[in-house]
Amino acid sequence: MSGAGGTGGAGGTGAVRPSLVIVGAGPRGTGLLERIAANAPELYAGSGLDVHLVDPYPPGGGRIWREEQPPLLWMNSQAQDVTMFTDDTVDMAGPVREGPTLHEWAELDGRHFADRQRQGAYMRWVYERTVAALPPGIRVRHHPHRAVRVGGPREGRQQVWLEGVPRPLLADLVVLALGHLDAELDSEQRELAAYARAHDLVHLPPDFTADSDLSALGAGEPVLVRGFGLAFVDLMVLLTEGRGGRYETDADGGLTYRASGREPVLYVGSRRGVPYHSKIGYDWTGERPPLPRFFGPGEVDELLARPGGFDFRRDVWPLVEKELGLAHYHRLFAAHPDRTAMPWTDFERRYEKCAAVDDAGGTGGTDGAGGTGGAELRALVAAAVPDPADRLDLAALDHPLDGVRHPSYDTLQDGLRAYIEGDLARRHDPAHSPDLAVFLGLLSVYGQLVRLGDIGPWWHGFFSYLASGPPGPRLRQMLALSRAGVLNFLGAGMTVTAADGVFRATTTTVPDEYVEARALVEARLPHPTVERTRDTLLRELYAEGAAATPEGLLAVDPADGRVLDRSGAPHPRRFALGPHTDARGSGAFTRPRTGGPAFRQNDATARAALAFLRDLSCRATAA
Repeated sequence: MSGAGGTGGAGGTGAVRPSLVIVGAGPRGTGLLERIAANAPELYAGSGLDVHLVDPYPPGGGRIWREEQPPLLWMNSQAQDVTMFTDDTVDMAGPVREGPTLHEWAELDGRHFADRQRQGAYMRWVYERTVAALPPGIRVRHHPHRAVRVGGPREGRQQVWLEGVPRPLLADLVVLALGHLDAELDSEQRELAAYARAHDLVHLPPDFTADSDLSALGAGEPVLVRGFGLAFVDLMVLLTEGRGGRYETDADGGLTYRASGREPVLYVGSRRGVPYHSKIGYDWTGERPPLPRFFGPGEVDELLARPGGFDFRRDVWPLVEKELGLAHYHRLFAAHPDRTAMPWTDFERRYEKCAAVDDAGGTGGTDGAGGTGGAELRALVAAAVPDPADRLDLAALDHPLDGVRHPSYDTLQDGLRAYIEGDLARRHDPAHSPDLAVFLGLLSVYGQLVRLGDIGPWWHGFFSYLASGPPGPRLRQMLALSRAGVLNFLGAGMTVTAADGVFRATTTTVPDEYVEARALVEARLPHPTVERTRDTLLRELYAEGAAATPEGLLAVDPADGRVLDRSGAPHPRRFALGPHTDARGSGAFTRPRTGGPAFRQNDATARAALAFLRDLSCRATAA
């Protein structure tokens, strides 16, 4: 059964039943519950269990994917690429329980980018189906509150305290599936916010855009925006169409934006100075690249076994770079052999032997991709691929405006529009299908990297920039807004200062000019460390001895998600899953038949929890 309401004890019946508390009822908590339902017949048959879901938002979608969102906001994935159900590509011990993708469930065109309301409805349906699939002895109860603290001895029952509720939930096990969290401001953001308060300016710090109060951004007023990723796309939509503007399709298929007069004027820049790459607009055909080849389970095992640990720049990035290169060139030789100058078998044999390190002893770094492989590899690629445009250059991809300078922001606008138009054309042209092969390589690499734990923020940004950009129609809207003067580009290396009663933005792309405004929006999600998260439960866990990585993520056992203390010992009764951990996975849902790491993690945690609760129940019965 499922319900919402009070919190009494371990089920409120007076009987002591085993209990599991899952903090967070969004996609990750729902995915864990699905794995509990799938594994219970094997591991927990015939026993009673109370599952308490704690989340102020509705089960299924949670906060991020709740149905109550503006209908203008889209998903960032095609409907055919979104599933909450496992398949035989997931490396897990539990059984496969197949189910429909979003497009199958909603009867949408698979290439459609559904709105988030539709995704929220899909998540609610997945949750309801999962609860219905639980064995009769397992009961689920939703508590629409925030969890604020977890206490209790390592070897005894835990207490989960809820906001505004006098008595705690009692739990034999606790799983933290917290999802995306808010964060306290860092030192720069605190200074900017204080300056804004003192000078009657508007400062919107990093936030989930759908939750931001945008009412202070006035019509016609200039607004500086730092961040050019997916949070910016949401902001752009809410401040244009969301304020009554509309798009008209021209005779040539282009878009013209008709302003409502209520829009602010946006000035956007970022570290790269360009939007994330468009989603690819064609399907894969033919043979897939042989992945993994250079960065698979064996290589990860070797890295994890090194007594002195590993360094991302020195030890990991060269393997990643070579893996992505293999995907790129395999596709180029297979689908576009007229653009190559030697047989694939010869290239593959020589590529296999090349060392993927540059002359300085490394090709990557925590602040960006670097190098293009070792000298031997560069020579091989130059001989085999005559046109430099057909060669993979990850450093150039990561820093597209390096060395680009404009005398004014006016001249930059034409240059950035040309860049976006070129990206749209390339990402929708199968003649550039090696780009799609690199995307597949990125998915393969991501699936391996999650086993290495917290490798720093750069990789995740690089992955999102190349593989998780906006739908093509959003970039076409961006171009229309630029032509209408509602959106202005600032370029790369954006820096914001506060002086003379205003915010001032400068960039390396236009070094001799600046833009001033009385409003600044930080268009990105918060990066909550265990020290700076606004989640009091997580912060207290850290204060009481839970371990964190150098990047501030909660450290967990990679085998099953148990929370680690600072001696490296796993807590027997506390687990954690999701982006606040160093085993963050690749998202709560994933593309079908890609071996979703989050599904593997959910299954391992569900099986460990059920085995613990089964043994606990057996000991209680025997006593």
